[in-house]
Amino acid sequence: MLERLGRGLTFVVGSVVGGLALAFLIVAIRPDLVRRAAPPSLPVLPTAPISPALPAPARVTYAAAVDRASPSVVNVYTSRLVRERLAPSLGELFGEFLPRYRNRIERSLGSGVIVDEAGHIVTNHHVIANADSVKVQLADGREANARIVGRDPDTDLAVLQIDLSPLPVATFGRSDQLKVGDVVLAIGNPIGLSQTVTHGIVSATSRQQLGIAPLEDFIQTDAPINFGNSGGALVDSSGALIGINTAIVAKNLGVEGIGFAIPVNMVRGVLSDIIAHGRVIRGWIGIVPEDASDEQAAQLGLVQGGVLIANLYVGSPAQQAGLAPGDLLLSINGATLNSAQDALARIANAKPGSVLAIKVLRGRRTLDIKAHVSERPRTS
Repeated sequence: MLERLGRGLTFVVGSVVGGLALAFLIVAIRPDLVRRAAPPSLPVLPTAPISPALPAPARVTYAAAVDRASPSVVNVYTSRLVRERLAPSLGELFGEFLPRYRNRIERSLGSGVIVDEAGHIVTNHHVIANADSVKVQLADGREANARIVGRDPDTDLAVLQIDLSPLPVATFGRSDQLKVGDVVLAIGNPIGLSQTVTHGIVSATSRQQLGIAPLEDFIQTDAPINFGNSGGALVDSSGALIGINTAIVAKNLGVEGIGFAIPVNMVRGVLSDIIAHGRVIRGWIGIVPEDASDEQAAQLGLVQGGVLIANLYVGSPAQQAGLAPGDLLLSINGATLNSAQDALARIANAKPGSVLAIKVLRGRRTLDIKAHVSERPRTS
C-alpha cells in the first residue's frame, strides 16, 4: 500500500516539474503569448472647468520718482572750531590756577537740494548755522566746498553755491496743490546714510505756530525725517520737489510719524531774494500779534476773539500809524485774518514802501488805519 502511494506521489511531483519546465520553454520561445493583466479600472472623477490664468497684480513702485529726484539731493557736511574750557585738575582745585582751554572741531551733517545749473543749493539754516566750512557730496560721489550765499532764519532756509558742472537740478512742483493723503517721499542723509529714501503721505498742510521758525506754513508728513534729513527733498509720487524737510517734533516723547517740511512755494520766494540780494526782503510794521479767544477778548472789552495786537515796537510804523496794544485785527488790505501767523505772513509779503489798509476793532469801535511798510529787521 505504502509502495503504491510513494509511486503515485513521485508521478505527481514529476508531472508538476515537467509542466513548469515546458511552460518556461514556451515563454522563452514565444514571449508574446503571455499577456499582462490590465489593472482594475478606477472611477473617473468629474473635473472643474479650467479658468484662464489671472494676470499678476501690478507692482506698486516709486522707483521712477526716486530716479528723477535723488540725483539733485546732496549731503551737507559742516565743521566749526570750538574753544572749550577744561575742567581744573585735582591740584588746581585747592589753589590759584589759570583757566585752560582747548580747541576742537565740531562736525555736523544734513542734506540739501540743487535747484539750478549755477550750483545753488537750498538747505536749512540750522544745518549751516555757525559753520566755519561747508562741504557737499553729490549722489554721483563728487565733492565740493560750498559758500553760503545767504540765509533766512525766519523760515529756516539757507542757500549755498558750489562750482561744479554739469549738475542735476531738481524739478519744482506745486505745494499749493497738495492734498492730505497724497504720497510723498523724503530723500536725504539720515545719520550719515547717504541717499536714503523714506515714504509716507501728506498728513496736513499749512501747519503754523509750532515754534520751529518765526514764519511757518509747514507740510506735515509721516514720512520719516531723521537726524541728517534736514534740508533734504520732500517729493511727490512723480519726483517733483514739493518741500524742504526741516524738523521732527516730540521725538523725546516717543512720538513717531510727525515731520515737517517747508513748502516749495515758500522756498521759491526765499531763493529768488537771496540770489538777487543776499537776503530776503520782507515787509514789517512792528506789531506782535497773537491769537485770542473770545474769553480773552472779553477781558479787554472786545466783542469777539481773533488776532490781537499784543504789543508794538517803539517807533515802529504801526505805532506811528496809531495802532495800539489790545486792538483786534479784522483785516489787512481787505483780507480776513485766520491767525497771528496769517497776519505776519501778509505783512511780510508786502513790499517795503507800500501802504497797508488795516481794519481793527478797539472796544466797540471799528477803525481804518493806514500803515507804511518798512523792511523787516534782519534776525541772526
